[in-house]
Amino acid sequence: MKIETVGVIGMGQMGKGIAEVFATAGYHVIGHDSDRSSRSSVLQAIRYDFDRLVEKKRVDASTADKASKRITLANEIFELKSCDLIVEAATEDEDTKKEIFSSLEPILKDETILTTNTSSISITRLAAATNRPSKFMGLHFMNPVGLMKLVELVRGIATNDETFDIVKDVVFRLGKTYSVSQDFPAFIVNRILMPMINEAIYCLYEGVGNVHNIDMSMKLGANHRMGPLELADFIGLDTCLSIMNVLHEGLGDTKYRPCPLLVKYVEAGWLGLKTKKGFYDYSTTPPEPTR
Repeated sequence: MKIETVGVIGMGQMGKGIAEVFATAGYHVIGHDSDRSSRSSVLQAIRYDFDRLVEKKRVDASTADKASKRITLANEIFELKSCDLIVEAATEDEDTKKEIFSSLEPILKDETILTTNTSSISITRLAAATNRPSKFMGLHFMNPVGLMKLVELVRGIATNDETFDIVKDVVFRLGKTYSVSQDFPAFIVNRILMPMINEAIYCLYEGVGNVHNIDMSMKLGANHRMGPLELADFIGLDTCLSIMNVLHEGLGDTKYRPCPLLVKYVEAGWLGLKTKKGFYDYSTTPPEPTR
């Protein structure tokens, strides 16, 4: 099966980035988001992203122009009926994802492959809620999608070899490297990364250090490009909490219990960079720690 048209569902930060890398690799991309009012802003953001790539000399102007024209946005889900591959990149909520796949079932071709960009939810469980579990798998991109080279490939218990081989070839065409993870909560990257971030939040919660000192310690002491609290803001504190909940519930170990301070920040709507406030206040330049 040849993949030519790719549907991306959920055009937030991750979905937009996924659409851009597919378009740059020559695929025709049809994006869809439940928020119809965001259509014009998404297209503007995509154009801006490609202009930035040209400025930084990562792509030439002709390549960027052609790639941006390969991305269209659909108002209705049925407009994705011609897609050969679907990448679901909606919010990290299992019920939401299942609803999306259920709405796709009546319109897709029998051979269409379904993938999810979930960072933690069971692939087998999501696949079982569809009419094609053998053609379903995890395709987890890292953030920011355009810069990060890794994609995690996760097979559900029913994923067949043909589906895995096709998706693996797609990753090669995107110019990415893949790792293969078993279908355990949070897979490889977030199984390791999120407990580290959660522990950094515990250090803040318990007064071991303030935001500045925790992040500086890990950047200069462990040679991390970003401190764990800055990274949490970048990922989104709601996403961090969701992944920690999946780890805690799925593995049943108290070491994965989300820090109460993380819960409070999410309850306050302080979700990080996307809300301009998290462990840092992004209304100032440079951002100021909130603790």
